[in-house]
Amino acid sequence: MTRLLALIPGGIGDQFLCFPMLESLQQQYPQAKIDVVVEPRAKAAYRVNRVVQTVLIYNFQGNTGPADWGNLVGAVREREYDALVTLDQKWFGGILLWLMAVPKRIGYAGLPNSKFLTHAIAPTSQPYLAARYHDDLLKPLGVTRECPALSINVPRKDIEWTEGEIKRLELSPEAGYVLIHGGLLSDRESKGLSNTYSVSSWQALIKGFQDRQPDLPVVLVQAPNDRPWFQPIVEDCPGLKVSTPEDLGKTAALIAGAKLMVCTDSNAMHLAVALGTYLFALFGSTAPERVLPQDERFVALRSQTGQVTDIPPIQVLEKIWGK
Repeated sequence: MTRLLALIPGGIGDQFLCFPMLESLQQQYPQAKIDVVVEPRAKAAYRVNRVVQTVLIYNFQGNTGPADWGNLVGAVREREYDALVTLDQKWFGGILLWLMAVPKRIGYAGLPNSKFLTHAIAPTSQPYLAARYHDDLLKPLGVTRECPALSINVPRKDIEWTEGEIKRLELSPEAGYVLIHGGLLSDRESKGLSNTYSVSSWQALIKGFQDRQPDLPVVLVQAPNDRPWFQPIVEDCPGLKVSTPEDLGKTAALIAGAKLMVCTDSNAMHLAVALGTYLFALFGSTAPERVLPQDERFVALRSQTGQVTDIPPIQVLEKIWGK
């Protein structure tokens, strides 16, 4: 095997759940070049990936035409891949797989595109999706190793940015800080209100931290477009630090320096898992076991109503303090 391809629809979080699979491919075939096909919105995930060499862009969700199909098929055929793994499910995606003429085409059985696969795999009941993809889809490629933990590579320039940010915020690297990540505007738009914690709840949570441990700084992470959303929190919580990292690499470096992070089910949650940062993640309708590995460092709090905003801040604080 000298060239391998993975087709991974979805957003950035969906890419993170495939990182262990891609890493095991590299370990099994260390000389192989590993490429991916992803949607435009997911390309940013590969800033912190350690094995993928080329990211090809294709909109799996639609709004594509013959030119897009031809460009993708042409790019794949030109590179002469030995095998591909796909998580795409659509019938037309199967036709594209057939046109790509890759000798081994691996995906899940029982889906509209499965007739175009050379290896259609029945899904197992493994709850954590990263382990399921790894264990199911790599068997035809001879990979029998255990699923590795999610890991990332933070670029050196992003680490240097964070070192400067820590100085700007007057934080002590030794003492650390608590990180609050309320999710990006894009997360709230794609996952809806069920995954959005209210401004008043974040305010109560931050004040609870400040009252309990006044010497431990609390840092709020916000994207530039999210300033209006978070401004009431900043105004209501004196002493709150605010950081605005521009990309996933800088966000990851900031998370790596935190004592713990509180967030919703988001891209930042996956970064914390990859970095081993203590994590309290708030879930709405998503089953936490699908996207979080079993590890005492990563604690999930799931709303009984399916709405994140219905999780009382006092319940989160009691969970953190172990009450």
